[in-house]
This record gives sequence, C-alpha cells and structure tokens, in this order.
Amino acid sequence: MTKVLWTTLGPMTADELGMILPHEHVFVDLRTPDQPGYAQADPDDVVRLMAPEIRKAQALGVTALVECTTGGVGRRADIDLAVSQATDLPIVVPTGNYREPWIPDWVRDASEAALEAWMVRELEERFDEADFRAAWIKISAGDDGITPLEEIILRAAARAGQRTGAIIGSHTIRGRVVMDQLDIIDAEGYRADRFISIHTQNETDFSLNLAVAERGAWIEYDHIGREPDAVVLPLIEKALAAGLVNQLLLSHDLGWYDPAQPGGGVPRPYTHLCEVMLPKLRTAGVDEATIRQLTHANPFAAYAR
Repeated sequence: MTKVLWTTLGPMTADELGMILPHEHVFVDLRTPDQPGYAQADPDDVVRLMAPEIRKAQALGVTALVECTTGGVGRRADIDLAVSQATDLPIVVPTGNYREPWIPDWVRDASEAALEAWMVRELEERFDEADFRAAWIKISAGDDGITPLEEIILRAAARAGQRTGAIIGSHTIRGRVVMDQLDIIDAEGYRADRFISIHTQNETDFSLNLAVAERGAWIEYDHIGREPDAVVLPLIEKALAAGLVNQLLLSHDLGWYDPAQPGGGVPRPYTHLCEVMLPKLRTAGVDEATIRQLTHANPFAAYAR
C-alpha cells in the first residue's frame, strides 16, 4: 500500500511533493488555555500576515510545511486550512496535546481510552475544528521528567499511533526523558521508529542524541535560523558523520502568527535552510543525494502513513 501524507489539501504521495519543512508554525498561542482570548484570531488576518512568508518558502522550492502547533498551545486546524488554501501549500497538522501547564481541563479530565479515541478520530476522520485529517500526533514532556498526566497523554498517543500508523513527535528537551518516553512507547507495543525527538539539539550531550537514534527514533535539529550557523552546521555534520542521514530532520521552528501580540506579531521567515544552511552544507562537501534525503525523503518518510 502506497503511503500518503495527510495534508490540508488532502492525501499526497511522495511523487507529488518535493522539499518539506518538518517543523514550523503558522499559528501559536503560548498562553495557557484558561487565558482570555486564547487561540482567538480572524483567519483572514492570519492569512494576511503569514501568506507572504509561505510564498517566500515556496519560491525556494518548499512544497509542504509541517505545522507543529498542537492542543494546549493554540492549535487551529481551521486557520491552517485557510492559510493553505490561500497559498496552495499543503500543511501537515497534528492531533495530540502539549505538556503541563498547557493542558486544557477536558484533556486533564479524560481517560486514556477517551484521549486515544479522540486522536484516532482526528487521524482517521477529521479535526474537531476543520474537515480534514490529522497527519500525526504532537505531544510534549517536562524538562525534568514525565508527569503522570503527560504519561497518560503519551500512552494514549502510543495506542493511537499503533492503530493508525501515525508518527508521534514530542517537544522534549532532555535526552534521558526521551529515552523514558521510548520505554513507554515500547511497553505500549508501538515502535521507536515512529517517534520524533523534537528539539534534539537542546540535549547538548551528543551521546544522548546518538542513543535516541540507536533506539530507532528520528532526531530533529530544528533551530536553523534561530541559532548561529557556526553552532548548527557542525552539529549537522557530526550527525551525518555518525551515519544518521536516514534519521535526521532539519527545520527552523519559526513563523508565526501570535494572537497574544498586536496584529499577530512579527513573523520570522521559513527561508534560512534553503538560502543559507544548504549552501553551507554543500560547501562543506555534503552531496546532492544527501541534501535530497534530508529535505525531501526523510520528512515524507517520517510523517507519511
């Protein structure tokens, strides 16, 4: 069976896509869900601010973008759809929920079974707020360890992933916490190769980057354009030298419309990878086949099901 990437514009095959940015944001609200005005914005206003940023990326060859805003930090699949339709760019949107304290009351009160059923429904039928399917599951864990509530969400995600084939991506800062998450996923009968260690670069002990990859998980360096190239480039080279070309994802973790800011704030472009980092990798001797693997094949393989 041919794998497809579920997007705002429907299911797409690898042949229909090229470069994919695997970790970006179109819309984010980092206030907690109990705050007044949380996740509220006029979709037309978001299109106004974000469509020009999308078009800049498209002009550089980007054919799809993974939206990493999940429940608890302002996910608005309907707004992602509006931006996608305005720009004709497929956007890949998750189900799931973030870590404490960004957990709404309904998630806090739900059973593991109810959370699993919700994720499966969004993955197989439609989002609560928009009529298209989630592609993947986005979660998180505390920097110092997984809380009991975060573990409930993770176990529900592992069960939903097992039922649907969806990958789980987690905002997790410490490599040892990622290893704990992988243990839980294994215990639930799902697979480490269907897990993305988001923000892997924040674990500065490279041996833990390797340990996560050795378990079979994807590692993601998503600070391109956020941190100095002099820091980012050697880390990518180190991962490639370690043989991780088929498990490495590269992105910016940039954007985005913030409803807590006047007019949505000032977005940061999705262009540094194409305009700066890829030329630097080529200059450093990385060949075109490797570039294509990192920017085309790996993101599709990670998120398709």
